[in-house]
Amino acid sequence: MKEVFQILLCLHIAGGGLGLLVGTLILFLRKGDRNHRKLGLLFYGGMCLAGATSLLMAIIHPNYFLFIVGIFTLYMNLSAKRYLRFKKKEQQAQFFDYVISVFMLIFGLIFIGFGAYLLFKSQIFGLVFLTFGFIGLRFVYQDYRFKQSAYSIKLAWLSNHIQRMMGTYIASLTAFLVVNSSIFPQFIPSFVFWLLPGIIVGPLIGRFVRKYTQKVKIQ
Repeated sequence: MKEVFQILLCLHIAGGGLGLLVGTLILFLRKGDRNHRKLGLLFYGGMCLAGATSLLMAIIHPNYFLFIVGIFTLYMNLSAKRYLRFKKKEQQAQFFDYVISVFMLIFGLIFIGFGAYLLFKSQIFGLVFLTFGFIGLRFVYQDYRFKQSAYSIKLAWLSNHIQRMMGTYIASLTAFLVVNSSIFPQFIPSFVFWLLPGIIVGPLIGRFVRKYTQKVKIQ
C-alpha cells in the first residue's frame, strides 16, 4: 500500500504542478483563442489528475487537506468543463451534470456540519471547512438556477465556466501554499494558507466575468 501511495503522490504532484503552471499562464494570456483552448485542456487534465489522486490518497491515509482539495477541485474542474457545452443553446443537462451537482451538495453540507463541529470544539480549522462548504453550496445553487431556467440565462454558461475554472486555479494555488507553508514564518496560522488564495485571486473572477461576457455581447 505504501508503494501505491507513493505512485499516487507522484501523479498528484505532476497533475497539480501542471495545473498551477498552466493556470498561471492562462491568467495573463489572451482568452478564447486556439492557444487558450489548448492550455485549457492541459489545465483541465492536470487538475482532474490532481483531484482524483487527492481523494484516493485521503482514503489510504485519512487527511483533511487532501480530502477537501480533492472534492473541491473535482467539482469545480468538471463543472467548468461541462458548462462549455451550453454555448450551443440546444444543449440540455445530462445525467452526469446532475451527479456533479449532487456530489457537491452532499459534501458541501458535510463540510459545513463538520466545520461547525470543529469550531464548537474550539478548533479554528473549522473555518476552512465552513468556507469551502458555503462556496460549494453557492455554486450548486448556481447550477440549480441555470437548470430551472431551462438553460436560457444569457451568457450564464460563460460566466459559470470562468468562475469555476478560476475556482479550480484557487484550489491548486491553495494546495501549493499549504504544502509549502513551512517556508513561511511559523507564527502564521495554518488556516491563513487555506483562505489567502481565495482572498487574493477571488476579486479577479468578477473582473474576468464582466470583461469577457461584455466582449461576447459586443461580438
